[in-house]
Amino acid sequence: MTAPLHEPTAEAAPGAAEEAAVAATDAKAVQGRSLGRIAWERLKRDKLALTGGVVVLLLIVIALLAPVITSLVGQDPDVYNQGLIDPLFSTPKGSLGGMNGDHLLGVEPVNGRDIFARILYGARISLLVGFLSAVVAVILGTVLGILAGFFGGWVDSVISRVMDGLLAFPQLLFIIALVSVMPNQMLGLTGTGVRVFVMILVIGFFGWPYIGRVVRGQTLSLREREYVEAARSLGAGQFYILFKELLPNLVAPIIVYTTMMIPTNILTEAALSFLGVGVKPPTSSWGQMLSSAIDYYDSDPMYMVIPGVAIFITVLAFNLFGDGVRDALDPKGSR
Repeated sequence: MTAPLHEPTAEAAPGAAEEAAVAATDAKAVQGRSLGRIAWERLKRDKLALTGGVVVLLLIVIALLAPVITSLVGQDPDVYNQGLIDPLFSTPKGSLGGMNGDHLLGVEPVNGRDIFARILYGARISLLVGFLSAVVAVILGTVLGILAGFFGGWVDSVISRVMDGLLAFPQLLFIIALVSVMPNQMLGLTGTGVRVFVMILVIGFFGWPYIGRVVRGQTLSLREREYVEAARSLGAGQFYILFKELLPNLVAPIIVYTTMMIPTNILTEAALSFLGVGVKPPTSSWGQMLSSAIDYYDSDPMYMVIPGVAIFITVLAFNLFGDGVRDALDPKGSR
């Protein structure tokens, strides 16, 4: 006599449902994440990097909207306010460099120009030179670095010796000499436009060896990987391998060194303007304001402090953000 078949009880149903729920949860837990998502999650956990990124975005917005902001506060960076200057000492009337409700950061000695408006317009020059010179350096460094690392031989030797020479060259002295003999008009640009254009090209040209060395080293490592050999075995050409297989894997170090290069370029522009070979008056520049403040550091210290703080905050924000991006894109990092 066969045993009776037992029907599943009502109590077994909840157990099966729980197992299905656990399986679904496990499936979500092991769901793959892209490298970009992993980097973003790491970056979100770095509060200092996020703070630096927010400050950088704020600076960019302020620089772009400088004319709008100055018009809203009713100030012009080139308007003289002689009535706010003490005729005896040529310094602003009042305390803290003449700060008041109309002039939020005071006014300049001698001429009385509004410092707040000039700081905003100075941010445009600093960020413009910093970003565009970094773009020039990244393009040259990436192209020449990947060619040197991939082809090797005499190509690598020539490009490496050029990089060594540029790294040893006195960049600052060359820029000073070059700007001093540049014509006042060139390629449709005049005055300050010529100087800004030359600074962008020269700073970018002398900056590419730094990123070129990094790209070359990474390329030397990547060209021996299995996926590159697989592409070769399938008949892929050299330039296909360069730009389809190697270049996408170089994006992370390129982004990191770009964020680290921009603050250095900003400091270089400020130094050139401080030495008198950057932008010329009446165009506003943070380095130029620091140079003018030397004669008044004892009688009007705020005139020196304000542009100095602007440079410090800008460079610090870029460095914090660059450090965070580097840690976020590091495949071996655990942050």
